[in-house]
Amino acid sequence: MALTGRTALLAALGALVVGLLLPSWGGIAAVTGAVLLAVAADLVLAAPVRNLRITRGGDTTVRLGEPASVELTVTNPAGRPLRALVRDAWAPSAWRPGTAIAGSRHTLRVPGGERRRVTTVLTPTRRGDHHAHKVTVRSLGPLGLAARQGSHLAPWTVRALPPFNSCKHLPSRLARLRELDGRTSVLTRGQGTEFDSLREYLPGDDIRSIDWRASARRNTVAVRTWRPERDRHILVVLDTGRTSAGRVGDAPRLDASLDAALLLTALATKAGDRVDLLAHDLRKRVSVAGRAPNEILPAFTNAMATLEPALYETDMRALVASALKMAPHRSLIVLLTGLDAAPVEDGLLPLLPPLTKRHEVVLASVSDPNLDELAVGRGTVEAVYGAAAAEQTRADRRLTADRLTRAGVTVLDAPPAAVAPALADTYLALKAAGRL
Repeated sequence: MALTGRTALLAALGALVVGLLLPSWGGIAAVTGAVLLAVAADLVLAAPVRNLRITRGGDTTVRLGEPASVELTVTNPAGRPLRALVRDAWAPSAWRPGTAIAGSRHTLRVPGGERRRVTTVLTPTRRGDHHAHKVTVRSLGPLGLAARQGSHLAPWTVRALPPFNSCKHLPSRLARLRELDGRTSVLTRGQGTEFDSLREYLPGDDIRSIDWRASARRNTVAVRTWRPERDRHILVVLDTGRTSAGRVGDAPRLDASLDAALLLTALATKAGDRVDLLAHDLRKRVSVAGRAPNEILPAFTNAMATLEPALYETDMRALVASALKMAPHRSLIVLLTGLDAAPVEDGLLPLLPPLTKRHEVVLASVSDPNLDELAVGRGTVEAVYGAAAAEQTRADRRLTADRLTRAGVTVLDAPPAAVAPALADTYLALKAAGRL
């Protein structure tokens, strides 16, 4: 049972009546009895809550930061009309800050034997699965003095997918891919690329591309055109260990790594390559392999939605073993991890020879743009110490990157907004050079 503001107002009016007209124990009893009788009658006439049937429908997935609509259908099997306040409870991360109270509450009128539908609009602020809690219904009586109240379970889950902010870079990279593919006037040739077709020689063409036999048959100079290899295997490896939990700006490093992986996956799929995914820390967290081209990006997005950084060091030996198992033949292995000196030197560097001997390896790391700001700080003792610490950190990262490069790894170190396009450009450069 719940009392409303009208009950308090009625009690206050009764107190005035007692004080002005019936200043006695009998007056108090009469007014109190009348108020209690009105409240009891209101409770009896209110539609029962326990027999309500509540079902859900609507969106089950949404991009992070975008709205999702979840429908709540309330069926009133009783003969009395339902006049109710409904609270649709979700976790705080399912709402945009400051909107939870207004967004979760609905006013509803359902005639007896009918049903009505209300819509709850969610805007998740975190990746992953957001589960609905109880639906609380407060059924008001006709006088509005009291209400029956009860809760119902109506399970529903909305999965917030990675936002894929880097998709804005995809059109320009696809244009570059079309150039490499020979579908525009710009034709490239790199070691190991596939023969595409013959065409007439144009001034400026590489004379090494002339096909003399075809030229003899045609009575004109013909040159070979080339295109990057297709159907190559790419393995994207996400390090979800301790280093991925560090916050850069408003989000963990892992979020920027996911964004870079999605852009690379979309680009490589358009290029006709096969892409698999591995996420690992102490153990394998996610593995997506062998999907059809039109299923790869949705499968990756769905698998990445529930990934969260672990607060312990990654087992690099197990990670490398899993990567070699998923890539038994020559592949491009893209490792999205940190450039912290200790984890790389003690964990990754000793394990690189089996990877670099068989595969092309690219390591992409998310750097902290605040280091650049700290490095130019001067004027106070604190600023100078901050600049020294930033320079030391940057020097350590450069030294680690140099050691990885000498071991045969292509290293990228870029801030969150730049790591995705930089990784896509590196992929295109490797493809143009015939190194895949």
